[in-house]
Amino acid sequence: MPGSSTTLTIPESSGVPRHLAIIMDGNGRWATSRFLPRTAGHVRGVQAVRRVVEACGRHGVQYLTLFAFSSENWRRPADEVSLLMRLFIQTLGKEVDKLEKRGARLRIVGDLSAFEPSLQALIREAEARTAHNSALVLTIAANYGGRWDILQAMRRLLDDRPELAQNSADLNEEMLAPYLSMAYAPEPDLFIRTGGEQRISNFLIWQLAYTELYFSPDYWPDFGTAQIDAAFEWYKARERRFGRTSAQLAETKTK
Repeated sequence: MPGSSTTLTIPESSGVPRHLAIIMDGNGRWATSRFLPRTAGHVRGVQAVRRVVEACGRHGVQYLTLFAFSSENWRRPADEVSLLMRLFIQTLGKEVDKLEKRGARLRIVGDLSAFEPSLQALIREAEARTAHNSALVLTIAANYGGRWDILQAMRRLLDDRPELAQNSADLNEEMLAPYLSMAYAPEPDLFIRTGGEQRISNFLIWQLAYTELYFSPDYWPDFGTAQIDAAFEWYKARERRFGRTSAQLAETKTK
């Protein structure tokens, strides 16, 4: 059928996700519950990022993607947005050396044109400094939205292949996929959202099609090794069928 995708390949599972994606939710509520300003939760959340990066390194996770700032977050109070931007700059400056020592590569995805030129320069510098590393690919989604991602991918595809606008039946997933912002990474195996909410909030909506979804009641500043271990234990028990039956999956594994 024109426009259909090719057969989905079922990845081998070692019980540890190759690619882990996380929405780091609950910073503000963590702070409010302690009678602190919401901004204090964002500052404490940076420590949770360090813990999770270290835990992923120990477990052998190859790709870790964190949703740091969505395209919708600009609607938040101006002082909170300003703090998030300053925190982003400070964290980039402090953490790049640590990522370099761990052999981790840093990548930032999203519509970066909305950021100040100085922040854009810091992002490019941080990415360049770690570009040779491969132990872990840490992606930060900043000013990112899943719908934006699909739209920008389609625009870029049509810029390169304008004839497709008149022959839409020729379009398929394999044509569009290389233009998505995370084309360099496999689709996430496990998605975690902290803070008790149970939705994906416009995060990697193309890439999460067959991802296992895990929702934690813990606020992000409280998230650490124990919570990661619990999520991975849950993930190990999942049967990832990708549209097939259990019997078909068992037959595939015995071949």
